Parts: sequence; C-alpha cells; structure tokens
Amino acid sequence: MKIQMWREILDPYSLAVDELVVKFNHIIDFYRNKGEYSPIEQVTGRVKTISSIIEKANKKQIRLESFEEQIDDIAGVRIICQFVKDIYKVVEIIRARSDMKIKDEKDYIDNIKKSGYRSYHLIVCYNVETLQGTKELQVEIQIRTLAMNFWSTIEHSLQYKYKQNIPVEIRNRLTSAAKAVLNLDEEMSEVRDDIMEAQNSFRKKANMVSDILINIQNLYKVADKADVISIQDEFLDIYQNGEEEKLVEFSIKLDKISAAYNAQSLN
Repeated sequence: MKIQMWREILDPYSLAVDELVVKFNHIIDFYRNKGEYSPIEQVTGRVKTISSIIEKANKKQIRLESFEEQIDDIAGVRIICQFVKDIYKVVEIIRARSDMKIKDEKDYIDNIKKSGYRSYHLIVCYNVETLQGTKELQVEIQIRTLAMNFWSTIEHSLQYKYKQNIPVEIRNRLTSAAKAVLNLDEEMSEVRDDIMEAQNSFRKKANMVSDILINIQNLYKVADKADVISIQDEFLDIYQNGEEEKLVEFSIKLDKISAAYNAQSLN
C-alpha cells in the first residue's frame, strides 16, 4: 500500500482524535468554570503509526485490506482521572452522549489482568465529516487513574524493549509495583472527599481573584485613578493576609462599585 493511500485512510482517524480530545477537554472546562470538581484530569490522543498497524495485522493474521474493520484501536484517546470512582463517572458521561456509541467495553479494574494491568477500555463508534462524506470510525478510549497510567506506561516501554518477553525478575518487580499502585489508589480513595474539597476551595478562590482583577482593570476605564489605586491596595492587603471571608466580602463590595460606575457610564 502506498504511503499516500495510508495517509488518506488515517487522516479521518486523526480528525476523530482531535475532535474527541477537544470535547473531553470541554467537559473539564465545564466543571471547572462552574467551580466544581472535574472527574477528568487530563486527556491525550494518538493515531497508531503505519508500522504499528502492520505489526498488529501480521500478529493477528489480518489482511491489510480489512484492517480498519478488524483493528479497533487505530485511533486512541486516553482519559486520566485522579480517583478510581471518577473512572466510572466518566464511563457514565460517555454512555449518556449521543455523538458516540459504545460498541464494546472491558473493565480491567474490577478484573485486573494477570500482569497487574488496570484500566477501563471502551470501543466507541464515532462519526467524522470528511470531503468524501460521513465516515463511522472505531475509537478506543482508555480511562485510568494517574497511578495506573504511570505503571502501564512503564510496562509498555519494557514490553517494547524486550519484545513481549520481559525477564522473570523484572516481571516480578512489575507485579509488586502493580500491587503498590493498587494500594495507592485505594488509599487516595479513602481521602477523596477531603482532597476534592481542598481542590474546589482553591479553584473557587482562584476564580474569585480572577474576577476581582478583571473588575479592577475595568474600573480604570470609568473611575478616578486615585480611587481605583485605593481599591487595588485594599485588595492586595486582604489577599496577602489570606483572609478568605474578607476576600468574599471585598468581591461583593467591588461588584456593587463596578455596577454603580457602569450605570453612570450608561447615563
């Protein structure tokens, strides 16, 4: 198969990955803009290289003419979560969407692989619009915690280095590391609520500070400069003292000041 033909075949998969990464990042932004905890921490995507596709086709004795139907992970999206519970929340979000249809799923979290591998895999059907019309593609979505992803990335690298024949000693160490990762995820799940509360508090404060700074910046356009400098100094004093209640009070007061000046400018 000519390189140009490969590119024509794989281009829609690149489009699918790009679109899905944008959509999942939008979910992150949706939660965070509301000042809420996002079950998705980060998203990445990739399309298999030509060499990887040929290698997998040869290994599974798949004819290259039909590799699109028989290889379901040509396009891949990886979703990273902080906690195991978040993984199942993300699965629920995907199930509820109308722009992707789940074809197959495998839960390697409740059903850990012998190697110690843990992750949640979905194969979804996703439509992309190409110059030749609508094309339905298969996309693999892997959902993992940060700890799971660290372990699986190392394991994948070792599998590549040793061509699927990892020495027993290294395999035993990987198994021990997998157990440690499982323990870490379980420990983090125990304090999940406290961690979420701390992160939400930090995010809300960051959003409030951002709004205050925008308000002060806008006041320079309509208010007396000396008054704005006084307001700015008051904000810096409260912020540096770390008094969150006073910061909330200041934000409310500043909103009223800004509204009054905006009303004056309209008149």
